Amino acid sequence: MSGTMNLTLTVWRQKNAQDSGRFVTYPASGISPDMSFLEMLDIVNEGLIAKGEEPIAFDHDCREGICGTCGVVINGLPHGPMSATTTCQLHMRKFRDGDTITIEPWRAQAFPVVRDLIVDRSAFDRIIAAGGYIGVSTGSAPDGNALPIAKQNSELAMDAAACIGCAACVAACPNASAMLFVSAKVSHLGLLPQGQPERKQRVLRMVSRMDAEGFGKCTNTLECEAACPKEISVEFIARMNRDYLYASVADRPESKKANVAG
Repeated sequence: MSGTMNLTLTVWRQKNAQDSGRFVTYPASGISPDMSFLEMLDIVNEGLIAKGEEPIAFDHDCREGICGTCGVVINGLPHGPMSATTTCQLHMRKFRDGDTITIEPWRAQAFPVVRDLIVDRSAFDRIIAAGGYIGVSTGSAPDGNALPIAKQNSELAMDAAACIGCAACVAACPNASAMLFVSAKVSHLGLLPQGQPERKQRVLRMVSRMDAEGFGKCTNTLECEAACPKEISVEFIARMNRDYLYASVADRPESKKANVAG
């Protein structure tokens, strides 16, 4: 594709969490197909600032698909039409000259709007604080062969650790469930030897915190996996559910008595 594109943006504008918000239409002219989606928003904002208008507020940081900060809903799809891609890595060549693009923030009770396309995702931080850590002292780097880990477990742990916490899974889920995010964080520690001391308490605390934050229940629509830019598998949800069931049973007083008696 060569030349430039002229687009129409329908953008959600909202002053704060208390404001009702509304869609506002803006032209995006002279857009290069080689620009990223965020670069296109930068150009539009430059035009708004030049006219003395408030620029569109949106989250961004690394712009390399690593940090998970940049998420917005584009034409009804978290991160836009390209699979396994964050918003900052989505390029305008995925759209056509003359297109109308609708841009919204994540929609979830647990993610109140801060301003325009920015939402407060600190609920994820509180879930991590509830149990996303290990008590093992890391110290200096151990010898690579000192602690044998099955290849399957190490690979699964790395797959789970790929989650960047962007919350596309929540935005895509019709119930605004955070199960994919939480299961990834629970699993990547639960699969490794260092994560075993807190394994039972971790899953109980993180799931409890998730529920307290107001996220919805998982009903296996699998939209979370489809929207995830890192392609985190829903199999981690099943793994977390098994860990949660085991931890719930093992934590009962009668189970502890049976263990002592045994």
